[in-house]
Amino acid sequence: MSICITGTGSYIPELIKKNQDFLDNTFLNTDGTNFKVSNEVIIKKFQAITGIEERRYAKKNYNSSDLAFFAAEKAITDSQINKESLDYIIVAHNFGDVNYGTKEFDQLPSLAARVKYKLKINNPDCVCYDLIFGCPGWVEGVIQAQAFIKARMAKRCLVIGAETLSRTFDTTDRDSMIFSDGAGATIIEKQDDKLARGILAHKSCTFSTENTYDLFLGDSFNPNEKSKDRYIKMHGHKIYEFAITKVPQALKECLEASGKSIRDVKKIFLHQANEKMDDAMVDRFYKLYDLTRPENVMPMSISKLGNSSVATIPTLFDLVKNNKIKNHSLKKGDVILFGSVGAGMNVNAITYQV
Repeated sequence: MSICITGTGSYIPELIKKNQDFLDNTFLNTDGTNFKVSNEVIIKKFQAITGIEERRYAKKNYNSSDLAFFAAEKAITDSQINKESLDYIIVAHNFGDVNYGTKEFDQLPSLAARVKYKLKINNPDCVCYDLIFGCPGWVEGVIQAQAFIKARMAKRCLVIGAETLSRTFDTTDRDSMIFSDGAGATIIEKQDDKLARGILAHKSCTFSTENTYDLFLGDSFNPNEKSKDRYIKMHGHKIYEFAITKVPQALKECLEASGKSIRDVKKIFLHQANEKMDDAMVDRFYKLYDLTRPENVMPMSISKLGNSSVATIPTLFDLVKNNKIKNHSLKKGDVILFGSVGAGMNVNAITYQV
């Protein structure tokens, strides 16, 4: 028996926010003081580090559950399944639905239940729940779906990562330029064949020690803001140092658990958080084997799509699968790795054979 991704779908919002659109922002230090350099300098440095040129924002009338639904419809169509045959719908996110113009996080009912409602699935045995695991949420959802299938609790699951981070940040925080919106969905199901393919191994870790609050909700940097709203905040340098140490090791352990060789790996799909950080993680992964990273092993979408948290990996995988990322494609038998890091701090990885 193999447990495979049999369908993918993604929703990339139409609204494009370019770096130059932030030129009129008032960016502040953590203590509320102004930077001593211009926004032009701030933005130029930002792009050099993150690789982000533009990002996508959802339309005002769409919430995270809507984006998740759009991606889910495409994945169901791609897999050619009967939607009523789904045993589980798992939606990974961080903030639920955030209505445009508010900072209220709405998770009641669950986003997974909302997706099932929008899909018009009548089967009561299709169980829905949300997964809060930070940016690695979609990867963890796939791992959980596999566990259900291996335990014979399910034959087919829909796993989605969806987020509207554009509604959760402090506009005075220069880190706000990282965040974007989007959704990616996958059908995970049992395949009765004798081929060793699909999910070969996985690895999950939670480092809830000194790094627990590297990502958190905090007050605006604007000392004059009178609202009690709280915004997504992060200690960027600490996250960078954590990620480039922990993710390569998780990828290594996951690959070795699969029985595959480092030389078998064709692609590595990392959470699209920061181009410089992702480059460092892959370089360090190969250094663990005393190897230099091969060309074209790591597809990237962050330059045009930004960081949509749980949506980045399933969206990127869908794009590569459909030959929409230049110089990147997949063929049957390819060994690939998924890896992510995020709030918690959580790290996970999957070794997968197409």
